[in-house]
Amino acid sequence: MVTPLAAPARLWTWNFSLYCTARIASMLGDAMLPVAMSVAMLSLGYGVSAVGFALGAWMGAFALFVVFGGVFADRFHPRPQMIGADAVRFLLMGALAAYFWLGLPPLWFIVGVALLGGTATAMFQPGVTSLVPQVAADPQQANGVLRVAQGMSTMAGPALSGLLVATTSAAVAFAATAATFAISGICLVALRLPTFTVDRSASTLQNLRTGWHEFRSRSWLWAVILIWWMLGMFVWGPITPLGAASITDAHGSAAFGYAEGAFGAGCVLGGVIAIRVRPARPLFGGGLAMFLFPLMPLAAALVPAQPLLMLGYAISGIGWAFWGVQWATTMQTQIPVDRLNRVSAYEIAGSILAVPLGQMIAGPASTVVGVHRMLMLATVIGFCCALALIVVSPIRRLLRAPERVRVTADSPSFESTIQ
Repeated sequence: MVTPLAAPARLWTWNFSLYCTARIASMLGDAMLPVAMSVAMLSLGYGVSAVGFALGAWMGAFALFVVFGGVFADRFHPRPQMIGADAVRFLLMGALAAYFWLGLPPLWFIVGVALLGGTATAMFQPGVTSLVPQVAADPQQANGVLRVAQGMSTMAGPALSGLLVATTSAAVAFAATAATFAISGICLVALRLPTFTVDRSASTLQNLRTGWHEFRSRSWLWAVILIWWMLGMFVWGPITPLGAASITDAHGSAAFGYAEGAFGAGCVLGGVIAIRVRPARPLFGGGLAMFLFPLMPLAAALVPAQPLLMLGYAISGIGWAFWGVQWATTMQTQIPVDRLNRVSAYEIAGSILAVPLGQMIAGPASTVVGVHRMLMLATVIGFCCALALIVVSPIRRLLRAPERVRVTADSPSFESTIQ
């Protein structure tokens, strides 16, 4: 019988170090991809609408299949599923790099890669949340460190991607993106995890129903997702294609990558703050921080001098990262471990389902309304979403849950649970 930990273990175990490295690499690739695709397609003559269709295809496939990714992760194990997804994304990015090297790829090819890549990411993402309790004893601290890592990746990825496209070629940028997914997969293979106990007697449909019941029974959870629908449709969806068009037009191809990098720098700072600051009402505290987030679309709309532009993106990143840590820790401590993948999949799908639609309509809408007006609308809606997070009662009143006792690699009997 496995003896649970009586006290939190140190954070930087072998497992957590590998997992953190995998997440840095994977998030670096995730951050490089949209910038590389946006800047490369715009520089080769594709318009904002084409960029929106390509990014929307990726996000649409992700939103469509992520719920099934959560079911499969709970039914089997998230790690092999994540490794397979990394392998597929490595091959897809390599194919895209080869096509850009040989010549201008047609839009159908780019969209096809985006659809397959989004599907692979849907198989990868549900396990991201559930593996944290398996590799770290303190989820708040681990999520804070991972948010810092995400900020570093978000800071370095877009800047590196934009720089590679501007100074070398799109092929080099996509080849570098492929390498990040290879590193992620190798680190995940090396993890040593405790036994993952699952009930495989239920059908896929029953597992979907169970996950849906867990999701809808928590008013704070679906209330946040409804708010995220508005944020996805009018802010997250349009911000990349419209922000890329606005900023590259004013400051050049590399400037959009630098702005996204500044957002990543803000995420680093926000993650560091979240490691130390633990609100008794985490979602309320995160909602207050989200009032900083709309500075990103505001900066993209006003397109001030580049230092001010980067400052707006950086401050926005602080709020986004602090919210992200509070949200991830709340999910991991409020949802039963054996159902976390499925609930996370519903949460992810609900959070980003409106994003591809927002990406696809960004181009046509901007031709009617104008790029800068669309970005100002995103700013206003971003502030309204932050206001909703602190006004809606189930979100505002949710208290921090006591941390669960978990078995980790530091447990004396851990070796007996290795798969």
